[in-house]
Amino acid sequence: MLVLITYDVSTQDSAGRTRLRKVAKECVNYGQRVQNSVFECVLDASQLLLLKDRLISLINESEDSLRFYYLGNKYHSKVEHFGIKTSYDAEGTLMI
Repeated sequence: MLVLITYDVSTQDSAGRTRLRKVAKECVNYGQRVQNSVFECVLDASQLLLLKDRLISLINESEDSLRFYYLGNKYHSKVEHFGIKTSYDAEGTLMI
């Protein structure tokens, strides 16, 4: 299923900047950054639980925000893209 993950981590202090880097790094492991604090991740149920648990453990819930939008398996008709950054096939081949 496609899950859109967004976050807003307070960077008022060095601890916040560290949290921000850790959250971003964890999201990069599971999906594609589509904007600064927005990731599209194609996950199965177990991957989603692991990632959600990890991200919640990284943030400070009194200062930071974390959102999950569940677009499901038939997400192609739910996502439109306009502008400079080209779209990508979230379930396509990944070349490293």
